[in-house]
Amino acid sequence: MHNWLEPKYLAWLEHGFFVTLMLSACAASCATPMGFALAVARTARSGAIARGAAAYVFVFRNSPLLVQLLFWYFGVAAVLPSGWMAWLNTPHAATLGPLTLQWPSFELFAGWVGLTCYTTAFIGEEFLAGMRGVSQAQEQAAAALGMGRYATLRYVILPQALRIATPPLAGQYMNLVKNSSLTMAIGVAELSYMSRQVDSESFRTFQAFGTATAFYVLAIAAIEVALVLWQRTGTRALQRGRA
Repeated sequence: MHNWLEPKYLAWLEHGFFVTLMLSACAASCATPMGFALAVARTARSGAIARGAAAYVFVFRNSPLLVQLLFWYFGVAAVLPSGWMAWLNTPHAATLGPLTLQWPSFELFAGWVGLTCYTTAFIGEEFLAGMRGVSQAQEQAAAALGMGRYATLRYVILPQALRIATPPLAGQYMNLVKNSSLTMAIGVAELSYMSRQVDSESFRTFQAFGTATAFYVLAIAAIEVALVLWQRTGTRALQRGRA
């Protein structure tokens, strides 16, 4: 008997990898604008808004992600009306031409919410650091030209802050892919969960977890390549602007 995994087990791992990518992409697409809004709130002139944003960061950055996932899965389920939980746990599907869209399981939904809320706090801090990295002289110059706070933020601070924050943001997206493995604790059939299933049934521990590791490395490498391409594109655009 060959020592590698059978096609059935490889299909399990491929499915888990797809769930990992989908879950990470959905959480990143929501956490990024929420993180930016959080960073803007941290610099708000209203003390109540700034303190509320700071409290959000304090809570979500200083509590373990696993505990947060368990809270969203078990805690929220305990307080939601039984009718809501029955609806969330019932399969739903909508057909749009050749596409069939299915409502995710409650496990996947709770994992998405938990990862999004947790990652938002870290992305918000990266955006805030990028905004603080822009010289105050530029903000003062924009005010002298008659630009309002919103225009200054959009046209002066944000473009520069985004360039400063891009490498740390890429690091947060890498962490998000790796952190998604913790959703196995609430039953999400992502890559780590499926590798455990393969190991339990096939007893090929090295092959199961080795393949899962290769998939994780592939995802992280793709983010690193995207970062390099983004930086090169930005550098070329800046050079053309100066020419």
